[in-house]
Amino acid sequence: MEFHYPNGKKFIQPGEKKITKKTKEKDFTYSNRGMTLEEDLNETNQYYLASGKAVIHKKPTPVQIVQVDYPKRSAAVIKEAYFKQASTTDYNGVYKGRYIDFEAKETRFKTSFPLQNFHQHQIEHIRQVLNQSGIAFVILRFSKIEEVYLLEGKTLLFFWERMENGGRKSITFTEVAQYGHKISLGFQPRIDYIKIIDQLYHLN
Repeated sequence: MEFHYPNGKKFIQPGEKKITKKTKEKDFTYSNRGMTLEEDLNETNQYYLASGKAVIHKKPTPVQIVQVDYPKRSAAVIKEAYFKQASTTDYNGVYKGRYIDFEAKETRFKTSFPLQNFHQHQIEHIRQVLNQSGIAFVILRFSKIEEVYLLEGKTLLFFWERMENGGRKSITFTEVAQYGHKISLGFQPRIDYIKIIDQLYHLN
């Protein structure tokens, strides 16, 4: 099934790529053993909800269906659909009375994180949340080295504005490690980002 943005451009799922023989033979990272960053975060949020720690969900994205096939009367197959509007960020919710809003991105690069992974409307949304004293951030995953970092919204805005002023179009891994907060991968929860939020905002 194909999804398209409002402007007609085809939507490509983050991390989607052509699988080659070389990739099959040499790529044995955790993300390719069945769990994507989204799946890890969804499991983490389910754990938070079940344990009464936080209420955070992935935002649904409204779509408009334009082509449906009916191979048989009892079944319908969606062949083509369009996003009705540009999405903001991936997740939002509430934790200890504070509004939480964040985006999740992953890259296969080892030395930098391309800022082109973000859209202008997502950056503006993060800025607006911060202006309302909400907690906004991004979770970045370097899938090749299996490392995950929480980067505060204000820090992302700094690097975005650096790019807009003619600077580099990516955040180096060194910068992510220096200004971000590494999240150690666990079992339950898998990506315990709330632990970082407690440390940053003194919510313990």
